[in-house]
Amino acid sequence: MIVQLKKGMLELLVLSLLKDEDRYGYELVEEISKYIDISEGTIYPLLRRIRTEGYVEAYLKESNNGPSRKYYKITDLGSRAYEDQLEQWTSFKEDIDSLLRRNNNE
Repeated sequence: MIVQLKKGMLELLVLSLLKDEDRYGYELVEEISKYIDISEGTIYPLLRRIRTEGYVEAYLKESNNGPSRKYYKITDLGSRAYEDQLEQWTSFKEDIDSLLRRNNNE
């Protein structure tokens, strides 16, 4: 169940981080890994998919520590998708919390 929850939430988490600032793939992995266990192999297919969907744009930026990095920037469409997903998550979480509280109080 945890694996499926992570997969379902990963897009929302990535969009949330990109709303704050443009980031490169490994930077996203590092930040998300502070809270949940994910790998680089998980993030890059997601980034390709949400780029295809128009939620993010990619650009190269020179790095002081080696080759240029591909940064991702959220688009207006991605911001709307983020708001929609956040609303769905909040509603779902509230419904589950209510159900669990009800069952614990019986």
